[in-house]
Amino acid sequence: MRATLRWAHADLRTHRGEALFLVLATTGVVIALLLASALFGYAANPWQRVFTQTNGAHVWIHARGDADPADLERLRDLDGVTAATGPHRTAHVTARTDAARADVELRAADADPGPTARPQVVRGRWLDTGTPDGVVLQAGLARALWAEPGDTVTVPGGAEGPRELTVLGIADTAERDHRAGDRPGVGWVLPGALDRVTAPADRLGQVVGLRLADPDDTGYAVQRAVTLLGADGVTEVSDWKQARAEAQSDDRLLGLLLVTFGLGALLAAALAVAGAISTRVRGHLRDISVLKAVGFTPGQVVRIFLVQHVAFALLGAALAVALLGTLGGRFPGRIGEAVSIWRDLPHHTAATLAVPAAAVLFIGLATSLAAWRAGRVPPVPVARGAVPPAAGMSRAARAALGRRVPPALVLGWRAAFARRGRSLTAVARLALPLLLITVALSAWTTLDRVPSSAGDAGPAATLSARATEGLDERQAARLLADNPDVTAVYPGIEVAALAPGQTGTINLRGLGTDARPYPFTVVEGRAPSPSATDDEAVAGQGLLDLLDLEVGDWVRLTVEGHPQILHIVGRTIETEQGGRVVTTSLDTLAERDPGLRPAFHQVQLRPGADPKAVGAALSRASDGRLEIHEVGGLNEGRAVMRGVLAGLAAVLALIGLTELLTTISAGVRDRERDLLALKAIGLTPRQISGVIVTATGLTALAAALTGTLLGTLVGRWLINEHGRASGIGAGIAQSPSTAVLLLLIAGATAGAVAASLLPAARAARRRPADTLAAVV
Repeated sequence: MRATLRWAHADLRTHRGEALFLVLATTGVVIALLLASALFGYAANPWQRVFTQTNGAHVWIHARGDADPADLERLRDLDGVTAATGPHRTAHVTARTDAARADVELRAADADPGPTARPQVVRGRWLDTGTPDGVVLQAGLARALWAEPGDTVTVPGGAEGPRELTVLGIADTAERDHRAGDRPGVGWVLPGALDRVTAPADRLGQVVGLRLADPDDTGYAVQRAVTLLGADGVTEVSDWKQARAEAQSDDRLLGLLLVTFGLGALLAAALAVAGAISTRVRGHLRDISVLKAVGFTPGQVVRIFLVQHVAFALLGAALAVALLGTLGGRFPGRIGEAVSIWRDLPHHTAATLAVPAAAVLFIGLATSLAAWRAGRVPPVPVARGAVPPAAGMSRAARAALGRRVPPALVLGWRAAFARRGRSLTAVARLALPLLLITVALSAWTTLDRVPSSAGDAGPAATLSARATEGLDERQAARLLADNPDVTAVYPGIEVAALAPGQTGTINLRGLGTDARPYPFTVVEGRAPSPSATDDEAVAGQGLLDLLDLEVGDWVRLTVEGHPQILHIVGRTIETEQGGRVVTTSLDTLAERDPGLRPAFHQVQLRPGADPKAVGAALSRASDGRLEIHEVGGLNEGRAVMRGVLAGLAAVLALIGLTELLTTISAGVRDRERDLLALKAIGLTPRQISGVIVTATGLTALAAALTGTLLGTLVGRWLINEHGRASGIGAGIAQSPSTAVLLLLIAGATAGAVAASLLPAARAARRRPADTLAAVV
């Protein structure tokens, strides 16, 4: 063991550059994996992120407006309650903007919202006494109202007439979000502003949020609260599990994509580390032969490299954890934000320990395997064991040199692809990070295009309009059709239906009529035919999976106790309700219930029309009697996902850079004999540098072409498969544009050339005697 440690120490002193590179490579890979974990925790579960950031409440108790505030204050003293917010006075009213209207729970809040259930302002600012009639809107409510900071929201104001509230900010909260026609969103106002709002007595209330020591003990906390306030005093109870379930139901596709990227980054990192270790061990074959010649056993050889590389790995992992802990929050954009938030999320400590430990373990295994293979090399002949035999120059290369093609280009091509096995391995390892980056670009493009691709995979209609306050269906249809930006208006209705063997309900929609059929965007099968004698319908992937159906099958549903038999003739992209939606024509539903009337209208706009501007114009034309909403797509969480995809691309680029530096180092080492011959025949140092740079650039170009081509194919398949698994359905994948792919190829090749300039210059400046000593 003493001899092993002495040789390891002597080797470290001799090859300090190699040791430093391996430490830095380990540091880079561990940082990349930790960043990938942070990004995954940041985006895969947005609700958990918001809950942690806002120090959210586990239970919300909604009480009547005339409840005794002292009783509500006593909820803070219940067993298991660690913190509370409130009681806050509330008023349920209808809020309007120029573009839309929605139900809102106005909640009195102070200029300092307190530490518990503190809304996180994502745009604008929080309430302040300088703007007494200001309001901060919950994010889902702001989307429903199409409101931004600086806009005006109108609410009832009693005898003085409607009051206008200025939107100061938009906030995320871990509470249940706004759902049109089902649940109001939250708007925070100062107590004085709430006093100036008028609402019926039965729509006034108070709310208290409780944070528990045991999050799973919500049932007991609710029982104690109801006992304290009385069953008549509690109007509604909600807990964190309900809010999480609703939030996660819309994030399944994004979560699946992030899991895939995380596994891909782990594979790329493993290959990068294994490549770096294999390259270093292979570079010591001459030393291994000498050690075996003086009596070292293969087991001792393995222990030498194992001791070295485990020490390097421990140092690199510790450095990575320290750097990320001190500087991680200072990274720009979503990466820095993700690292800062990740520190407060559950399982952060476990991930921080598990990732470096797994990296060290993997490095130990890779070192053992590489050293064991190297230990089988016979002691003699040393030179032939150290350097693989060079291949002869091809006829095409000799012809190119005869035609005065620059020697650096010809010899660089030969150096890059002469040894087919190692060349293919280098190209494959460099191509993997580029493949994953291309898949990330495909996901980015899909998120960009699907919500607005009415002619491709998205919904045909852009807006949904619902008539209120005495505006009947025909008047609403005329108002909508009179707008010059509206090209078509389709009546619709949505009812709950029971499917055989299911305890829950599914959404059954009727859109369009036989005379004016809705233009379904069908990705499989066909659209329902108005002239068909059968009751034809289209369905989302989630419904087909739930009922184990295929396009062409029949389904029997029950609506209000009456059977509804439909023939599924096509599949559409459904981004809402997990794809558990079946849609037919309004006339088909009216055959079961002749008294059925449209509940809303789907509005199709001309290309290039701004939905928000059109919605505002329609709301003004109807005097606020139309509720206008944008038809759902993949808009939810799109901005966050973009930032996460950009962060993952940066992580993959870091892994690719590690692999690239390993490839350059291995190439220079393997070509030391060739460099000696090139110097002997009179090539200048600049020409020798050109050979190395050209070889690296050609290898990177081959890897970039392979990675982008395979990444485009894999990206489409992967996104469609995840779309099918999430219930949205296949057919949503979009590939990056050709210009983006060409830019990626050019950037990867140029980066490889730039990274190889310094190693190439150093190799070209080496003296022939040094090179000879390395290969003999």
